[in-house]
Amino acid sequence: MAFAMQFEAIHAEQTGPALHITLNRPESRNAMSLQMVAELRQALQAAEATVGQPDAVRVVVLRGAGGHFCAGADLKDMAGARMRAMQATPGGGDPIAEVNAAFGELCVAYSRTPLAVVAVLEGTVMGGGFGLACVADVALASETASFRLPETALGVVPAQIAPFLVERLGYSQAKRLAVTGGRLDAAAALRIGMVHAVATTAALPAELDTVLADILACAPGALAATKALMAQARLSEPQALVSAAAAIFSRAAQGPEGLEGMTAFIQKRKPQWAPQ
Repeated sequence: MAFAMQFEAIHAEQTGPALHITLNRPESRNAMSLQMVAELRQALQAAEATVGQPDAVRVVVLRGAGGHFCAGADLKDMAGARMRAMQATPGGGDPIAEVNAAFGELCVAYSRTPLAVVAVLEGTVMGGGFGLACVADVALASETASFRLPETALGVVPAQIAPFLVERLGYSQAKRLAVTGGRLDAAAALRIGMVHAVATTAALPAELDTVLADILACAPGALAATKALMAQARLSEPQALVSAAAAIFSRAAQGPEGLEGMTAFIQKRKPQWAPQ
């Protein structure tokens, strides 16, 4: 069955093996409410549940409605959390921390998913939107994209974003952006590796189509295993992974995807998982 969940703060539509998720609060430049956070996680979980089915989702595309990606956290949710914190009894929970952690868990879920994730970035890409863009495997930007990391200028900390900034940009660039309330246009984002390609608004759909075609030419199981191995390699010395990586390679080579891929190469045809 094709992906068919209904949401309010996002729109999700499956086209072939791609699930297109649109942050759908254009009146607020797609500010990320708690409802949006919950729906983004629900959509990803539903997509992951299709793995192994004939019409499985293999790639998730994130974008925003109305010409903007995401303006960061919804200040109404933060104000509500602050009010609850003021009314909380000593020794109780911390409502502000809980709101912040919910967004962090969202970023972790999208960074760890076995599915490929592509972000299409236009207009405002700020705060939490900046962080969500960092967890995408591939980030494509329109020339209209404007990146901002405003937390320190507002007297707060980019707490949940920080690990993903360091992962995407490296320590030096991440720290520079954090201590300057970083502002980047699309060209600057491309130079420091925040995004992987920049296109005009008119050319962006073709750029996305090219990326999707490249992703779908890869075996889904091998792609998922490779993402998991790279996540592990980021925190390990190469020599510590030699045996584990060899075992992963062996399982893949002897599995159905490895056999199909090698057979297709010898027969000079596309493998079964690739668009025909």
